[in-house]
Amino acid sequence: RSPTIAQWQHLLEQGELAGPRDRAPSDPIATTGSIIYGRVAGVARGSRWQAQLVDNPTAQSLTIPQPGKAFSYGLSTLHHGRLGTGQIQSAPMLVRYPDTAYFAHGNYGVQYSLTLPLINPTGDTQTVTLAIETPIKQDQIQGGLRFLKAPAKQIFFRGTVQLSYKDDQGLPRTRYVHLVQRRGEQGDTLVRLQMPPLDQRLVQVDFLYPPDSTPPQVLTVRTQD
Repeated sequence: RSPTIAQWQHLLEQGELAGPRDRAPSDPIATTGSIIYGRVAGVARGSRWQAQLVDNPTAQSLTIPQPGKAFSYGLSTLHHGRLGTGQIQSAPMLVRYPDTAYFAHGNYGVQYSLTLPLINPTGDTQTVTLAIETPIKQDQIQGGLRFLKAPAKQIFFRGTVQLSYKDDQGLPRTRYVHLVQRRGEQGDTLVRLQMPPLDQRLVQVDFLYPPDSTPPQVLTVRTQD
């Protein structure tokens, strides 16, 4: 015979349909012991990360680095993985199962819309590149981000990135790049610009943070020697 409604309800509420459960997360504020982030399962706050990257809160532009230098903007920093920024970008969970993550580490499915109003204030033409990278997770850093000489086997980021900008001929361009990055992998160049003295160039970076990716990632702006 077919099961009754009560039997179905009992099965759904009490049946061990998916197991074993993952390890419960540790206190995200804890400063000692091993860190267990836990599996994200619930509803996180927010669906979009929109930002204009500028020199300071009152600035209207983003000055390119000095030749041979770079800076990076965190895309998915987290507890014990702030990369020296002091920022935790993981969205809090509004509703979660009791034994799952307190924060949406990785912000799965969140739409990132980042605008970079680049400016070259120097008297020389500069070659500027943009890349998304997956550095080794650190909370505090000394001497910059760290990467592996040979990236690990684990894939930490797999998804498509949209880049919109004006090329060196002044023509609008939109590129779609499917990235596959492993833990500790430096990213390939996504955009390369030849910026004359005092040139200003607007670059837009858009993507959905891919499900099953593992933070942290950064967006790096680099000026070539």
